[in-house]
Amino acid sequence: MAPSSHGTGIAKLLLALALGLAFGKFLLPEGLIRPPDWLVLPFADWINAAFYFLQNDLGLMTLTRAFSDVVEWLLDVTANLLYGKSRWPNIGPIPWIVIAITAFMAGYALKGWRLAALAGGTFVWIALMGQWKWAMETLSVIVVATPFSVMLGLGMGVLAWRSPRFERVLNPILNIAQSLPHFAYMIPVVVFIGVGPKAGAIVTIIFSVPPMIRMTLLGLKKVPEEVIEAGKMAGSSRWQLLSRVRIPTARSEILIGVNQVIMQCLAMVVLASFIGMPGLGQKLLQLLQALKIGLSVEIGVTIVLLAVTLDRLSKAWALRLPEHGEPSARWLHRNRLLVIWLALCAAGFVLAHFVPYLHEVERKQALSVAGPIDAAMDQVIRLIAPVTAWLRWFLITWVLIPMRDAYLWLPFTAVLALLAAVGWAMGGLRSALVCVVYFGLIALSGWWDRAMITVYMVSISVVIAAVFGLPLGIWAARIPARAARILLICDTAQTFPSFIYLIPVIMLFGVNDVAVVAAVVVFAAVPIVRYTIEGLCNVPPELIEAAEMSGATRQQTLWHVRLPMALPTMLVGANQSVMFSLFMVIIAAFIGTQDLGQEMQRALSSTDVGKGLVLGFAVAFMGLMTDHLITRWSEDRKRALGV
Repeated sequence: MAPSSHGTGIAKLLLALALGLAFGKFLLPEGLIRPPDWLVLPFADWINAAFYFLQNDLGLMTLTRAFSDVVEWLLDVTANLLYGKSRWPNIGPIPWIVIAITAFMAGYALKGWRLAALAGGTFVWIALMGQWKWAMETLSVIVVATPFSVMLGLGMGVLAWRSPRFERVLNPILNIAQSLPHFAYMIPVVVFIGVGPKAGAIVTIIFSVPPMIRMTLLGLKKVPEEVIEAGKMAGSSRWQLLSRVRIPTARSEILIGVNQVIMQCLAMVVLASFIGMPGLGQKLLQLLQALKIGLSVEIGVTIVLLAVTLDRLSKAWALRLPEHGEPSARWLHRNRLLVIWLALCAAGFVLAHFVPYLHEVERKQALSVAGPIDAAMDQVIRLIAPVTAWLRWFLITWVLIPMRDAYLWLPFTAVLALLAAVGWAMGGLRSALVCVVYFGLIALSGWWDRAMITVYMVSISVVIAAVFGLPLGIWAARIPARAARILLICDTAQTFPSFIYLIPVIMLFGVNDVAVVAAVVVFAAVPIVRYTIEGLCNVPPELIEAAEMSGATRQQTLWHVRLPMALPTMLVGANQSVMFSLFMVIIAAFIGTQDLGQEMQRALSSTDVGKGLVLGFAVAFMGLMTDHLITRWSEDRKRALGV
């Protein structure tokens, strides 16, 4: 419901209070400028005490170690098969040519030659570039973590669908879980499990379960009633209705959940290098820290190819309708692709036996483009160095430092009053309380200054992303073919693990706040561009025709018809942009900035669960508050537009 004039008046009073507190700062007592020590609550100590109780008094450590042993055994199996680690079943490694053939055939079976070329070509690239072991270390964890995440998510999604009470309890937990930064998941796992591949696998499982729960719940809720009635009339039991009617009917949503699980797994496995997870992420981290740009680009290309391949394969599986062959057809005809795959794999094994290069490409035999990339980048950097140096100086001196100082200068009471004003204007008393509670808890945590640095980094990045992203989205939406191309680029960019965005900005700006902002801007611009295009392209054609028939110019149609109608969709992009920015700022902390991300990495190094979770919740509260405000704004716009 839109705020009344009375509500607007209260919002204005709160805004006036915020301005008075800010400009009258020199008159305020210290306790109204920064939270006094007596007001800061020992959340970290409470969390550490709870974890100590779970770990020692309840014996949860025994349970987690037992689960980790199972995961470790499965990792040993996949490690033996994929890259030859000396473990049971001691039959690996599978030759790279066989895995490339398998990927090729999977792509062909799911969507034809183009996907087959992408999938097979990705593994050929990995092998020829001498990155096979690192890639298989990464893939071995994804192969183990994905089934666990899918089964856990499917089971909890079914439980939430069956029990509305459980769903009501689960929803806020999922909201927080999907707002927590990656590092917040790692710290408790390190305490209970330790470091290394099994810790990386377990944190990956935990991180990737929430989207599977949501998609399972969504799919089961969308099953048409007539389908259920048909199942009941056929005499199905409750279990048969679930397993043979509801879940198969919700197949598309569930498989989209599987796609999201796979992509979340890859994103976390790459970042789990911070807790000793070997593979592509660890190698990329080492190369970035050593500023070896050429080799970093090679690894980055591999991660991108792997991400795109896994995304395209899983999406093709989700969108592909089940095929039922003729019962009278011969087995060989019905399973011809399986037979071809088995024959090609057998040929691959034979060739790899006689040609060692097809079994494993040693480092000295591997190709490399690092040298030419380094040489080219040296030339480019030398050419644009005056521009980047001036831009770095200008942004740091005249934009970033003044903005950071301004955010830090504000009294926390002024910020709370301002947020209350915004909340009241958006959604009345409830929204005002949501804003004050979320940021009030951050103030009570004792991390106010670090939080404000994070807010400043996110806010400036989202504004810059919008300045570039909105015009690009409007320009792309003018022509359907152009819109389709830009959307394909956006979809592809969204599959990249966030670590990848650090490579080009470090190349251009080095290690500083400008590089962090640049990485966040690129990462945050993608959803803005994507949802601007989708919003504008989905405006009903009859509204545009009516505007044109009334004599409106193209510019008037854009401003008075298309943009207002597209605004609810565009707000979804703004919401995602803020969330992406929060995650990226935390990840990018290892190349600079003194925000919550830097403290979170310190908590990870010292395995301080309490501190790490307090910092993680602070980031989550920022995201949840933004989500609440944008959602209310979007709902108001939809009601105003009658959609």
